Amino acid sequence: MSQEIGEKTPLFDEHVAAGAQMVNFAGWQMPVRYSSLMEEHHQVRRDAGAFDVSHMCSVDITGPDARAFLRVLLACDIDRVSTAGKAIYGCMLNADGKVIDDLITYFFSDDFFRCVVNAGCREKDLSWIRSQAASFHVDIRERTDLAMIAVQGPSARDKAAVLWTEDEQQTIAELKRFNAQCIRPDYMVARTGYTGEDGYEIVLPATEAVDTWRALIGAGVQPIGLGARDTLRLEAGMNLYGNDMDESVGPLESGLSWTVHCKNTERQFIGRTALEAQKKAGVSQKLVGLLLLDKGVLRHDYPVSTNAGDGIITSGGFAPTLEQSIALARVPADAEGTCTVSVRKRSLNARIVPYPFVRDGKACND
Repeated sequence: MSQEIGEKTPLFDEHVAAGAQMVNFAGWQMPVRYSSLMEEHHQVRRDAGAFDVSHMCSVDITGPDARAFLRVLLACDIDRVSTAGKAIYGCMLNADGKVIDDLITYFFSDDFFRCVVNAGCREKDLSWIRSQAASFHVDIRERTDLAMIAVQGPSARDKAAVLWTEDEQQTIAELKRFNAQCIRPDYMVARTGYTGEDGYEIVLPATEAVDTWRALIGAGVQPIGLGARDTLRLEAGMNLYGNDMDESVGPLESGLSWTVHCKNTERQFIGRTALEAQKKAGVSQKLVGLLLLDKGVLRHDYPVSTNAGDGIITSGGFAPTLEQSIALARVPADAEGTCTVSVRKRSLNARIVPYPFVRDGKACND
């Protein structure tokens, strides 16, 4: 059953025909599941799954000032990507050092970069990018003509090979993680993902999306909904914008300090002054992993009590791979050891742990 609300991706009819449960997500009609969330989750961890992520927003930044513009726009150092196809993950910050959005930026040449931003941030991101680009010689183009399909899992790369010619397969087989290759006009294959598994994210002409999707299904790749995508990314310890960070917090208290590059003292990116002042004063909070020790399920917004004070769960749920409930939580910087979580008037015990919880199908906190 579908909700007649929101935009439709080029694969909408494929989802409906497959019996997917459709929901409104960030203004788009998207499949939340096809069968059971647990089965879909395990399918990706054990074999291969395909995700329709065409709701994500691809933005091409071109022109002679493209690199100079991104040096200012992004808190990560765009000069770290100088080999064609190399990707970098980072944040766009406002002047107060708070997170407007997190995104991946792909470098293809000094006058051509591609940013992929979150669907729910599309309008504000485009407005922000264009306003900041006013003094640079760049062109900002939202690629509404493109679709995006993610293929993830230990068998994903082998099964996705059905999509490409022998020459293309050879080129793609040489891709290192966090690199991309444009193998045809408007057809980009990136060895990136949001599940903690290996695989690809394929950006391609919207007109080719249905045939590509059907070819993947024919090769034994199962369609996977947003429900399993969320449990997979939580196990992988990957932030979700709107939950784990937003414009009320910065990267330093969101587990994203590693994405902020300040070594180049001459690079004055937006938000740098605020972050440096925050770091000098001392960051009061941090993002941690929680493993629930009692029976129950951890959820977003549940209060957390630690040895150093109170915190809050930003993302939580049951981890099918671990058969245990896990969470990401923002807690005082000195918090450690065990803590308690308030769950429906009960106080449940949890342990503060590093994350990710799962990487390449294996538990990280045994």
